Amino acid sequence: MFRGSLVALITPMQADGSLDAKAFSDFVEWQIAEGTQGIIPCGTTGESPTLSHAEHHQVVDLAIKASNGRIPVIAGTGSNSTAEAVDLTRHAKAAGADAALVVTPYYNKPTQEGLYLHFMAIADAVDLPIIIYNIPPRSVIDMTVETMARLAKHPNIVGVKDATANLTRPLHTRAACGPDFCQLSGEDHTALAYLAAGGHGCISVTANIAPRLCREMHDAWAAGRVAEAMAIQDRLVPVHDAMFCETSPGPVKYAASLLGRGTDHCRLPLAPTADSTKARVRAAMTGAGLLN
Repeated sequence: MFRGSLVALITPMQADGSLDAKAFSDFVEWQIAEGTQGIIPCGTTGESPTLSHAEHHQVVDLAIKASNGRIPVIAGTGSNSTAEAVDLTRHAKAAGADAALVVTPYYNKPTQEGLYLHFMAIADAVDLPIIIYNIPPRSVIDMTVETMARLAKHPNIVGVKDATANLTRPLHTRAACGPDFCQLSGEDHTALAYLAAGGHGCISVTANIAPRLCREMHDAWAAGRVAEAMAIQDRLVPVHDAMFCETSPGPVKYAASLLGRGTDHCRLPLAPTADSTKARVRAAMTGAGLLN
């Protein structure tokens, strides 16, 4: 079971747009030192849509090497092509990932039966734990609880990253899939509320720049220190807001650059971060005590 504060890793890049392998490895090391409980390379926050297959493999390999078994690595391996998702998941398995995060197929708009067949094909092809990534705002489709319950019967399909921001969803998912089905929030704003509804953790964007605070919030909640957890939540809300005031990962990469964690470069079609966004990010980080 994956629990607590996990991070959807950014992919640091050089000013010319090439991968910065050293900055990435150093970033993983810092995340572990700050208490992050799991890392997710090659997700949306890692700009997976603009990575070549070779780069995708490289980033997963770097994450596994840098973490060196100290915390779980859940490799992003999704695609709107089932065959491509199978290939990426096979690589993650061979590289030594602990699990794969597989997004619902974007653009194609499959039916619920199509979703079921897509995930079953991947789970049948690769003996690796799979986390379903349900994110309707980006993929346009929403996997129903009923479809997820069908998939949860497969021994390799072990959980969901839920980015619906619908706080009735974990209640229904728990009832349909059972308490051992791993439920991870994909929305920083709802992390605590999701835990209260039966979730097990959060795959966070904000944890890229506030890993210790995110871990402390989860630890406080797990220990029953609800007021402390809520106080940290309140402290982080302006940061969450700033991270999504422009298309992610632009704001969070700029925030990381302020901490000396790589450049703020994002690949096209993401534009350079707007000056107004930069000001908001800096102000939110300062207010939360992340910058002096």
